[in-house]
Amino acid sequence: MSDVGIVVRPFAAVDRAAWEPLWQGYQAFYRICLPPAVTDGTFARMLDPAAPIHGLGAFVDGELAAIAHYVFHATTWSLAPRCYLNDLFTAETHRGRGLARRLIEAVYDAARAAGAERVYWLTHKDNAAGRALYDRVAEDAGFIQYRKALS
Repeated sequence: MSDVGIVVRPFAAVDRAAWEPLWQGYQAFYRICLPPAVTDGTFARMLDPAAPIHGLGAFVDGELAAIAHYVFHATTWSLAPRCYLNDLFTAETHRGRGLARRLIEAVYDAARAAGAERVYWLTHKDNAAGRALYDRVAEDAGFIQYRKALS
């Protein structure tokens, strides 16, 4: 894929209107529906330099085509922080163009710059298209997630 017309950059306040449809598309893909307050808070935290949540967009000819959200956090297994790639989504009309890979690489770069020793993420076992990419850019650690909702 040619890099002409593709820009990967952190979100700015002016990106909110373009970001929300992709955020909603991500939620639909995973069959969830988050309250508007969570959506508002998520975007606001990505713009807050003091927050550990960050966001990147892949823009094709000025149009937001893919999004990635990531979080830095401490861990008991290392003195260096870790980076959790929380969300990754490409608009259906832009899939297959290498944008998700570009965003993952940009998260790797941001994590290196922050001194993180690892980037990791989760995906659903049925996300065949995503997993085909992830198998090329990272290692399947083989873990199974358990969780308990507390509210």
